[in-house]
Amino acid sequence: MRSLNQALAYRQFGADHGQPVIYFHGTPGGPDECEVFDRYGKEHNLSIVCYDRSAIDPQLQGDAYYRLIAEEITAKAAGKPVDFIGFSIGAFIALQVCRAMNGNVRSLHLVSAAAPLDAGNFIDTAAGKAVFRLAQSNPSAFLWLARLQGLIARGFPGLLFNMLFSSAAGEDQALVADTAFRTTITRALKTCFSRHPQAYARDIEAYVQPWKESLPDIAATTCIWHGAEDNWSPVSMAVYLESALPNCSKITILDGLSHYSCLYQSAPTICRLIKSLE
Repeated sequence: MRSLNQALAYRQFGADHGQPVIYFHGTPGGPDECEVFDRYGKEHNLSIVCYDRSAIDPQLQGDAYYRLIAEEITAKAAGKPVDFIGFSIGAFIALQVCRAMNGNVRSLHLVSAAAPLDAGNFIDTAAGKAVFRLAQSNPSAFLWLARLQGLIARGFPGLLFNMLFSSAAGEDQALVADTAFRTTITRALKTCFSRHPQAYARDIEAYVQPWKESLPDIAATTCIWHGAEDNWSPVSMAVYLESALPNCSKITILDGLSHYSCLYQSAPTICRLIKSLE
């Protein structure tokens, strides 16, 4: 677990000394997700950093949690412009950290983003609706579920992968059958659950609370990438975020793609767009 006087744990992909880009992994998820950007980061001289949020003390909550990440990013960027990529519920964390960065984020890319549940009737069409409702109504029971998932992740990681991807839709079904994808995501799940289930629970419990009122404060130029067949973050979430974010310049809906397949297909284009800002 990360104490407050130590640097945040992270993994870096892409170029060794390129333009700094921060990737916010999903929940559940971990830095291994960011491997998909490694090749494209090298091609475009981008240093893509993913902080391991599961290693941050779970007692750190709310704005103090977002400020800690923002301070670490500011130190890492060392005065250079910084760009954000947020995936799934990691998009929610990216948006909150964006607010804490006080306008010092050049561009923000939201991929398969989870929108605020208080902004519409999204929960009924989301594959994770039972988990979200449990986190909203009974946080103690939700934490018990997180601990159970942690036990499964440590002892039977393949089983946890199969449980989470049992509802895979669109091109995600092809990814689930891919050995490299299974290996990468299984490692990410083990990282997420093996340290402290409360760190995983922190992101989920914060996400299910009302937060739509924070969106007008996001100053960064934003692009949204979403799969038309996404059943984890329904496409209506992307449509809402486009309308609610004041500087959303582009929304791309990708036919036939779902949650992770959208991430994998959009990765090269996102890196190319970030490079073009220099």
